[in-house]
Amino acid sequence: MQFIDRTRVIVKAGDGGHGKSAFRREKFVPKGGPSGGDGGRGGDVIFVVDQNMNTLLDFRFHRKFTAKNGENGDIKNQYGANAPACYVKVPPGTIVKDEATGKVLADLTEIGQEAVVCKGGRGGRGNAKFANSANRTPTFAEFGEPGEAKNLILELKLLADVGLVGYPSVGKSSLVASCSAARPEIAEYHFTTITPVLGVVKTDYEKSFVMADIPGLIEGAADGVGLGHDFLRHVERTKLILHIVDASGLEGRDPIDDYYKINAELKKYSEKIARRTQVLVANKIDLPEAQENLPRLQKLAEENGMKFFAISAATREGVQELIDYTGEWLDNYVEEPETEDEVVVYDENEEDPDKITISRNISGELVVSGTNIEKLVKMTNFLNDEAVRRFQYIWRIKNLDEKLREKGAKEGDTIHIGEMEFEFRD
Repeated sequence: MQFIDRTRVIVKAGDGGHGKSAFRREKFVPKGGPSGGDGGRGGDVIFVVDQNMNTLLDFRFHRKFTAKNGENGDIKNQYGANAPACYVKVPPGTIVKDEATGKVLADLTEIGQEAVVCKGGRGGRGNAKFANSANRTPTFAEFGEPGEAKNLILELKLLADVGLVGYPSVGKSSLVASCSAARPEIAEYHFTTITPVLGVVKTDYEKSFVMADIPGLIEGAADGVGLGHDFLRHVERTKLILHIVDASGLEGRDPIDDYYKINAELKKYSEKIARRTQVLVANKIDLPEAQENLPRLQKLAEENGMKFFAISAATREGVQELIDYTGEWLDNYVEEPETEDEVVVYDENEEDPDKITISRNISGELVVSGTNIEKLVKMTNFLNDEAVRRFQYIWRIKNLDEKLREKGAKEGDTIHIGEMEFEFRD
């Protein structure tokens, strides 16, 4: 199965249903009055974690998700039905980012966890809602509020307890294959493994942990060299790092130099990863060339305060001791508090919705922008005279004429608000 861990999707919440403009006309009911009902709320777009997914492959073929619109209001004060939410299944470990701002909208790690990434628009109010002592028979109703629309970036960070890092061909895949049911491709050339591989390792009858082979780490990985730039993010979720080195040095590399180069890349990518607990694992000790490097590697581990294991993934020598230690370490592991400022749960817009900004477009025409004023334009029925008068009243309350004059608006100038154009009259 192809492994996809980053993709772009388009989501659109449902629009609110339109309010109804109607009057009650029944026999024996004098002066029935306005009776138009409100529209229903548009459906939200909600991401939910599904335990049966482990990759973002599905989003390669299905990139657009749209919730249904709310139903329109009806006569006799009947409200339109609210639209159901559009649920989008994602694998555990998915981070949802707004493509426009780069802001993290949700960090989805727990099975069943949900996050609203796009809110549906509220239903427009029917004319019954606008009746008051000054206007007992309003003839206008609101259009439904448009639902939110966003372009999102989905990033998958694998949820593994233990991550294996090291140069290509040091035996990471062999170790995963020797202690789990995973069967990654194993060969003598570099970059045999081009996607992360997960394996479940049993420590005893009831306990187990997940081990991830993180491929492609070489010098320059944090800058995009090799495959490391694509897969370094998967190390962030791990609790313990097993740093694998080739003790034999058969490829002409010094295992101690390898250790320092890989750690430099981890630190360059993330200080948080660089502080993660590491265990130094010298692999391929079944080869005669490995014996002269073992004392140097043992000394390196002692100098850096690391636990050291000498193993052979091919013959399984020392592998069980490594598994036992890893399982015991994970049993005593205490979760660190989340300190990343960027990881936040979806919240309301931080900007003041009443704030109005006036600027000029590329043609030199004035553009009025602001959350509430743009919603007002979209929800106003400009074919109804009463609705237009209400819009003009709100326009005057917001003192928009004076603000436009300050920006140089003159008689006959075109004013843009959202998709609507207005002619300025002084």
